[in-house]
Amino acid sequence: MDKTPETAERPRPLDFKTDRGASRSVWIAAAILAALVLWMGSGFILPSETEAPQQQVADKELASVLVRTSQAEQVTLTFQAEGQAQPDRDTALRAEATGDIVEVLADKGENVEAGQLIARLSSTRAEADLSRAAEERARAQREIDNAEQLLERGVGTADRVAEARAALASAEAQVIAAEQALEDLNILAPFPGRIETLTLDVGEFVSAGEEVGRIVDNQPLTVAIQVPQQSLRQIQNGQPAEVTFITGETRQGEVTFVGTSAAAETRTFLAEIEVANEDGAIPAGVSAEILIPTGQTMAHFVSPSIVSLNADGEIGVKTVEDGTVRFYPIQIVKAELQGVWATGLPDTAQIITIGQGFVQAGEQVRAQTSDTENGDVTSAARAPQDGASEDRE
Repeated sequence: MDKTPETAERPRPLDFKTDRGASRSVWIAAAILAALVLWMGSGFILPSETEAPQQQVADKELASVLVRTSQAEQVTLTFQAEGQAQPDRDTALRAEATGDIVEVLADKGENVEAGQLIARLSSTRAEADLSRAAEERARAQREIDNAEQLLERGVGTADRVAEARAALASAEAQVIAAEQALEDLNILAPFPGRIETLTLDVGEFVSAGEEVGRIVDNQPLTVAIQVPQQSLRQIQNGQPAEVTFITGETRQGEVTFVGTSAAAETRTFLAEIEVANEDGAIPAGVSAEILIPTGQTMAHFVSPSIVSLNADGEIGVKTVEDGTVRFYPIQIVKAELQGVWATGLPDTAQIITIGQGFVQAGEQVRAQTSDTENGDVTSAARAPQDGASEDRE
């Protein structure tokens, strides 16, 4: 049954207490919302909730490397070369006359003094020639005596005296030649040394000029080296040199000769170092390594494993400065078994020992210090220094 207007639902009267409570809630919510907007707009963020996580993310993105503090040291530069020991004098023994060997007075390997008799040839013919020359001289002397007496008496001539004097001079020359031929029968040592070879036997026939042995003087020794043209100005007469022979002995020597004409095949210059060898312990002909000091410079000692190449193909070392990687081209001035001495770095440098292959110049890194090239860590991670100059070269 349809409701009549009189029975239809009518609006309820307003409850003023309820409406006032709802209005208050709206105002409170609006105030909170406004305060929140103002707080977010100010940009203020609690460090514990926002800044710390961002710093942790930044730290995770930086590469870690190990560095070692290197201090430049004064290094003596040297020129290094390999050479060969040569005797001071080395000559052949030759027979000065023709004849049979009648006596051999020295043996191969024996040390002899200058002028010592080594062997002697038969002197029969030479002695006869000397006797004949002496007789001719005596006869020529009698001739000139007679010519001078006759001239004094007035029965001789000056020409006769001149002829006699010429004959006497010729006879004296023959005597001198015969005496020299007799001396040439003796084979003598030309200087102090050691007989390296001797091919003489008693009864053997030798000819004048024939080589019969070899004598060597290795006191002192002369070490010959070849100097490249780019190093020639570093080597001068009088420079000290350290010579290490392949036999194990090490001796001090002195540069005594530097060539001024390069070999056409190698474009190198001959240099000689004289080494004392009074005891004769070092034989001639052995190989030797020579070190000649050429000056001093400040350099860093680095391991070859930390040397790298840049984009231009230059060899160098990577360091960390103010948390940033820097590449320094270097020049190797001296090489040793454990590493090399290099110039081109600052006097004090934080050299990267591990991780240099994974970072580039200009990159920010986290550096840890180490005492050795192997990277033994001795301190905690070091953050970039605040306030450091960015213009540091």
